[in-house]
Amino acid sequence: MRALAVLLAAVPLIGATSAPGQPVVVELFTSQGCSSCPPADQAVARAADRPDVIALSFNVTYWDHLGWKDTFARPEFTERQRAYLRALGQAAPFTPEVVAGGRAGGVGNSPRALDQLIARGRAHPTTTIATQPGKVSVAAGVAPRRGAEVWLVSYDPRVLQVPVKAGENTGKTLPQRNVVRDLRRLGEWNGKAATFPAPVIDPALRGVVIVQGRNAGPVLAVARL
Repeated sequence: MRALAVLLAAVPLIGATSAPGQPVVVELFTSQGCSSCPPADQAVARAADRPDVIALSFNVTYWDHLGWKDTFARPEFTERQRAYLRALGQAAPFTPEVVAGGRAGGVGNSPRALDQLIARGRAHPTTTIATQPGKVSVAAGVAPRRGAEVWLVSYDPRVLQVPVKAGENTGKTLPQRNVVRDLRRLGEWNGKAATFPAPVIDPALRGVVIVQGRNAGPVLAVARL
C-alpha cells in the first residue's frame, strides 16, 4: 500500500508563536521493515503526549528491499536523515534513530534513552515564529553564520495500525503515531525578519514550523500550528 500524498485543503493555518522554553523537536527515523524499530516507535509515541516535546515519525526507504515496502516512507524523509548523518558526524544511516533538537542523535529505543536525547537537544530559541493564513513569519533574531532554513511539517496525530505482511516484521501489526505525511522547505532565514508563503494543510493533519541551521543544523525555533 502506498502512502497517499498530503492534500492541501482550503483551511487556514492556526496562529502560533514559538516562546521561551520551547518544546524539543524529536524526530524518529524508522521503518516498518526494521525488526528493531517497534520499541523506539512506542517510546516516541508515549513521549508525544508531553507538552515539552514535538514528536515526528519519519519513515525511511532504505530497508524496502528486505521484503516489505514501507507504506509511509518517502525519499525526502530518507534524505533528511542523511543530512543529519553528515551534520552529526555519523558513519552510516540506521534505524531506529532519534534526533532531538537537531543537536543529539541516538537509538532512542527506551524511555530512558529518549529522555537523555531530549535533555541534550533542549535549547532556548533564537527567534520567534508566527503564522497567519497562507504565510509564516520569522522575527529578527540570531541566525548561524551559514544561515538557516524554514520547514513546514505535516503529520497525522492518530495512532495508525499497520499490518505488515512480509519482511522482518511479518505477521505483526505495528502502531505508529505522529507519522509525517509532508515535508516542505519554505525558504531561508538569515536573522532578519522575514515572511514566507505557506500552503494550508489538510484539516485531518497537524503542522509544525521549524527554523533550523542550514543542512540539518540545530533547531533554532519551533511553533505548532
